[in-house]
Amino acid sequence: MKKHIKILKKRLKNFDPKLKEECGVFGISNIKDASALTALGLHALQHRGQEGCGIVSFDGEKYYSEKRFGLVGDNFNKEKVLNNLKGNYAIGHNRYSTTGNNIIRNIQPFFADTNAGGIGVAHNGNLTNSISLRKKLVNEGAIFYTTSDTETIVQLIARSKRSKTIDRIIDAIFQIQGGYALVMLTQNTLRG
Repeated sequence: MKKHIKILKKRLKNFDPKLKEECGVFGISNIKDASALTALGLHALQHRGQEGCGIVSFDGEKYYSEKRFGLVGDNFNKEKVLNNLKGNYAIGHNRYSTTGNNIIRNIQPFFADTNAGGIGVAHNGNLTNSISLRKKLVNEGAIFYTTSDTETIVQLIARSKRSKTIDRIIDAIFQIQGGYALVMLTQNTLRG
């Protein structure tokens, strides 16, 4: 019994009641003012990350991106900013850094033009094999712009030999390990 109490006291001593959330991801499709609604969704998820926020939207032809340090309410509350994010499709991200430095280029969602079309990616979680995948990709000629493990996913999708975007995504997901949630925006659809 004394041993059990000692263990409980140790657990209580180490107990940290602070909220430990990691990033927020949000996506909306086929809705007018998708970027404004995504900003509202990110605002509701603000507790998931407060270092930075970003939105990528798609109007059927072009992708648009805005990324900022700080809170959603401080960055996506002006009509001018939201008007820059055209389209009926949008994904967003609140940043709580677990990997990568706290720099503007690590704020998501990430966007890339690939030979299969454009893709936006927002990610929450940790990839346990991102360092080894990154090293392998760099050895094969990949150039990384960020220090975030999320870019590894984008690189895997872009370098996949599959012809369809969905098959490229599946190919990338089969290579990554860890616990994560993804929301992706392609020229065809929003995927979560």
